[in-house]
Amino acid sequence: MSMLFSAAKVASLDLKNRIVMSPMRTYSVQKGDGVLNPLHFAHYGARAVEQVGLVILEMTAVEPGGRTTEHDLGLWNDEQAKELKRLVDFLHSLGTKVGIELGHAGRKAKAELVPVAPSLVEAYSDEYNEPSALSKSEIKHIQSAFVMAAKRAKKAGVDLIELQGAEGFLIDEFFSPLLNRRDDEYGGELAGRYRFVQEIITQIRDFYAGPLWVRLSLDDYAKEDEQNKLTEWQTIGRWLERDGIDCLSITTGGLFDKKPDHIYEGWQVPYATAMKKAVALPIAVTGMLLDSKLCEYILETKQADLILEAHVFDTNARWVVEAKKELYEK
Repeated sequence: MSMLFSAAKVASLDLKNRIVMSPMRTYSVQKGDGVLNPLHFAHYGARAVEQVGLVILEMTAVEPGGRTTEHDLGLWNDEQAKELKRLVDFLHSLGTKVGIELGHAGRKAKAELVPVAPSLVEAYSDEYNEPSALSKSEIKHIQSAFVMAAKRAKKAGVDLIELQGAEGFLIDEFFSPLLNRRDDEYGGELAGRYRFVQEIITQIRDFYAGPLWVRLSLDDYAKEDEQNKLTEWQTIGRWLERDGIDCLSITTGGLFDKKPDHIYEGWQVPYATAMKKAVALPIAVTGMLLDSKLCEYILETKQADLILEAHVFDTNARWVVEAKKELYEK
């Protein structure tokens, strides 16, 4: 029996297999309104037809200023929520579970938008404007935007909500000792830098008992004194577990305009394994997992519990079907 194609239970969520379509922005919004359109239905529907166990929709902005570009999805109004419900119902009819990733671009909002950050810091790169530092009232406003988006997602019938706490977006920026230089309760030591997401989680848990995930980047490819140590990420993982998170999605990078020296198949698995040692939560992992036999090995050796796939579908739309054939014929 293949582990990759075995059923999995994550909190109250039952999955028919352990293949998850990872959230990956398509930049397909055509009118700048954040609303789903037929391109999204075709894109996600194709993965559901291929029978992935779970589709997590791309990072969806919780407010207009939280988009990376004007082509991003949003969930700050009822029109967006109405189309989300249509997509969720459509994907359910094809036999797959549906999640949504909620996020805020922070300083990674492109030039036509206004980037923000926990503190006054430099622009992400030459393609971006310098961000403004968030006031405490602006922090509260963004937290409320996350909560309202989660309420709309729940009403739309999603099977899980994921908070984008990775890849250099706003929650990740609050975690960062280099980008979060605040001297109030939202900065300083690690517990202060964790407070922003902690308060969002607490407010969501007041009305939402369903599966709640968080995505984390465990390496920023920066100097040691410019990023959290792995042990600090493990501490954050334990706090997230304590505060009601059901699964951690592990990746790396995105906080700075830097990349690792060497990328290879499964290169992010050691980070997932390190987090798995620190918490009792299920761990989902990504990172060029192209070989189904490698995915099988990762699961069999308990280095992770779920396999996140994204770019593989760009080059091979039938990856799931071919993986099943390969594993069952081994």
